[in-house]
Amino acid sequence: MSARAEPASPALPAAGRTAYIVGPAYDWAFFLLPPLVALAAGASIAGTPLTDARFRLYGEKVTWAGLFIGTLIHGHLAAVLLRSHGNAEIFRQHRLRFLAAPVALFAAMMLSMWAVVCVTVLVVFWDVYHSALQTFGLGRIYDARAGNAPALGRRLDLWLNLLLYVGPILAGATMLLHFQSFDAFEDVGAALFSSVPGLMESHHRAIRWCVIAAGTLFLVYYALAYRSLYRRGYRVSFPKVWLFATTGLCSIYTWGFNPWGQAFFIMNLFHAVQYLALVWWSEGGRLRRRLRLDARRAGKPIAVAVFLGSVLAYGVWAELAPAEDRALWSLTQTVALMHFWYDGFIWSVTRKQV
Repeated sequence: MSARAEPASPALPAAGRTAYIVGPAYDWAFFLLPPLVALAAGASIAGTPLTDARFRLYGEKVTWAGLFIGTLIHGHLAAVLLRSHGNAEIFRQHRLRFLAAPVALFAAMMLSMWAVVCVTVLVVFWDVYHSALQTFGLGRIYDARAGNAPALGRRLDLWLNLLLYVGPILAGATMLLHFQSFDAFEDVGAALFSSVPGLMESHHRAIRWCVIAAGTLFLVYYALAYRSLYRRGYRVSFPKVWLFATTGLCSIYTWGFNPWGQAFFIMNLFHAVQYLALVWWSEGGRLRRRLRLDARRAGKPIAVAVFLGSVLAYGVWAELAPAEDRALWSLTQTVALMHFWYDGFIWSVTRKQV
């Protein structure tokens, strides 16, 4: 990977363009400040009845914090459908993927326990990759808003975000929490795969130092490469710099040290808020027109309520669905996997889809 391989001159004029995706207020509220707000929220609820007091709800033992974040996680996973299936242009482009893939995946999990186990593990790690790509994607939009060519610095930003998300998990306090998903392979007698958590734990010290060394070298390279691009015409986007810096610091602190035991709450909170805000910005107008609310004074808040109410209703149901029910588990995992997969091709700065 070399900075010289990147296009040197911007393709989009900066004059007259806003530095923000939607606008300053919207972006700061829903894209730029959420990592820090989520960190503060995690700190404020730790050790309170919200995280410690368990109660039964429809047969499931939950905490208020767990129910809230679980609902938000599952809800934001379903929100992709507003763009994939609710956007006619996007749906026409990928009709077969949207209709056949989820049916095939669900059927495979109902027919094969191996499929259930493999998908369960895949969801855990694809979630990490997908989260990194969401921050990467927002950063690329900010770069385009600043007037830079879509490919300028793209590889650098991609590898930076993978490092900022994957690195703290591999090197930090939450490594085993992620790799424990491999325990599911015990259900199919795959001892080789179910031994992965133990192997990771026994080699964690070496892995940590490798990640720290490689990560430090890459950060130096990243800074030098962008300095070179800046000298050749790259326009610095402050929102992108802020987003990458705060998200990176939050990820390192949260995944790396698991402060207050709230790592999953913190990281999933800001990720879900950003995603829901992105989907609403992109598809909210279409939803209002489809509901015939665009001419009504209260049309926008009603449409927001329908959007959030729908995805959060699914979120509550999915969070409380018993994991031992194979059909329900397979359905929630299908939604999760389709969310990760669809997001890989329904948003594109290069194709000017955002």
